Amino acid sequence: MGWPPAARRWVVLAACAAAWLVVAGAGAGAEEQGRERGVVAAHAQGPPQRRHRHAYAAMMYMGTPRDYEFYVAVRVMMRSLARVGADADRVLIASADVPADWVRAMREEDGMRVVVVENLKNPYESNLGGINRRFKLTLNKLYAWTLVDYERVIMIDSDNIFLQNTDELFQCGQFCAVFINPCYFHTGLFVLQPSMDVFKGMLHDLEIGRANSDGADQGFLVGCYPDLLDKPMFHPPENGTKLNGTYRLPLGYQMDASYYYLKLHWHVPCGPNSVITFPSAPWFKPWYWWSWPILPLGLSWHKQRWDDLGYAAEMPVILMEVLMYAIIITITRLAKPGMAKLCYNRRSEKQSAMVHGLIKMSAIVAIVVAYTIPFFIIPRTVHPIMGWSLYLFGAFALGVLVSNTFLLPLLAVLTTWLAIVGMLLVMAFPWYHGGIVRVLAIFGYAFCSSPFLWASVVRVMDSLQNMLEREPFFTRLGEPAPETEFSKLY
Repeated sequence: MGWPPAARRWVVLAACAAAWLVVAGAGAGAEEQGRERGVVAAHAQGPPQRRHRHAYAAMMYMGTPRDYEFYVAVRVMMRSLARVGADADRVLIASADVPADWVRAMREEDGMRVVVVENLKNPYESNLGGINRRFKLTLNKLYAWTLVDYERVIMIDSDNIFLQNTDELFQCGQFCAVFINPCYFHTGLFVLQPSMDVFKGMLHDLEIGRANSDGADQGFLVGCYPDLLDKPMFHPPENGTKLNGTYRLPLGYQMDASYYYLKLHWHVPCGPNSVITFPSAPWFKPWYWWSWPILPLGLSWHKQRWDDLGYAAEMPVILMEVLMYAIIITITRLAKPGMAKLCYNRRSEKQSAMVHGLIKMSAIVAIVVAYTIPFFIIPRTVHPIMGWSLYLFGAFALGVLVSNTFLLPLLAVLTTWLAIVGMLLVMAFPWYHGGIVRVLAIFGYAFCSSPFLWASVVRVMDSLQNMLEREPFFTRLGEPAPETEFSKLY
């Protein structure tokens, strides 16, 4: 004699929940593996000697929820510089708590010169509120002025994509930056002439509390160079000589990604279209798998990673999730109770309205969870095609589980899944004439699909009501499953 249908449903649900905990823990462990292996004492090794007169420099510090993502981003950006033929050293200014494995990989595999520094104390930390507290250590950029081995340094953030060589910027003066808004220059890329005197002067400004509009590096440097807006535009001399003074850089050296979305192609008339930057909300940086096709440029960054770095680090977690989803689908289908038994399994007593309400609420919550959990356990820096495929597979597997557990029509549960697939296809369509047409197409699709989504919700609620009227969902403790008239035929 087998288990009652209700018991079978909850045993399957418990087993699948245990599998979720195992895979979710593995996913979190993959991104934290470098941190768990300890902190490097990189001072002992010291930085390698410079090989060029100039350098591209980036920085890395720890203590944010997205340390691993920025580690991957720095590696991809630095490798892209080599791919476009940059004739300069690639330097990383790393805080002393960057994990040893990360430093070793960037030094030995990526060819970076890693300079380890102590974090500069941010006297403006109290001005950083909420999400902006992740900027409290960005003043480490000031260490770029200590790289006195070089004649010029281009300081860059990790969210830049280089489309072509920008070595002509080494001909600029003592400080050069781009204005991507009318009032303040952007510190995602700027040129500087290293100088210990300038660095010591900036440390003194920190001590006395120079005015800082945002509490981070950009507000501080704007205060150090308040008249940059009035300076001449930089044009590289044809004879290759270096300029003196401060200059504004053409917009093409820091093309805000938002400029692209209006016409879906680049056409920045100010200077060469050389560098894309993503100064937007942190969750829409280009290295996240959901950045494409929501933001079309997300695929550009992942193409560079595919060519230069690959995705070997995330593959074990991806394979584990695929296996887990396949097991969920298999077990769920094998444990599906006979619908005929439920149709004839009637009982005289009625469950209370509160229990019915709780069951309906549980079903709705389960459907929401089925579409939510797969999103958060996918490694965040995988390729968008891998990420969306894994998300859709996971949502499908959990949708089948919810459908079987609560005896819901599978098509009604998966209507949202079909709507998401359609939305991805609409957003990924490559032949829109402009960003406005693309937005109108997305809103049009959402408007047309909303009646089907509403109909699926109504169908789910009707199915729950019918199921509750046919059979009590929870059997009483210690009470055997009732023998139905249908089962007596066997």
